[in-house]
Amino acid sequence: MNKSLYEKDILLWVEETVNQLKAKNFEQLDLEHLIEEVEALGISQKRELLSRLVVLLEHLLKRLYVDLPYDYNGWERTIRTQRTELDILLSQVPSLKNLWEQNFKEAWRRALNNVKSEYQSASFPDEWLYGKDWETILTTNFWDLL
Repeated sequence: MNKSLYEKDILLWVEETVNQLKAKNFEQLDLEHLIEEVEALGISQKRELLSRLVVLLEHLLKRLYVDLPYDYNGWERTIRTQRTELDILLSQVPSLKNLWEQNFKEAWRRALNNVKSEYQSASFPDEWLYGKDWETILTTNFWDLL
């Protein structure tokens, strides 16, 4: 069986595809794999939004509801890192802001389940008690509001 360039060397396939697109040589394009890769790119961006939001919410929950002051600095550092990465992602892919609310709900469910299993003696709320919009989540130190 002859493997396609895509199957043999994806980086070389990408370079060839880019060259064909620049040359407007559309007849020679491997459309099947090109479509697959473009779809995967969109899925990857959506997955990164959800994944980073889960981590951010987990650490916000720990910082707000787990009484371990020696861990606060580490949790706050992770919060800052995830906020920065989410801010970069949203500035580079602004259409992800349209998916924020839906992703927040899913990220909240996952983050809450994770921290509840990790810190069984802590008392976590069933719903996020603060603003859920992306600006608020990315800028507010909620523990200062306590």
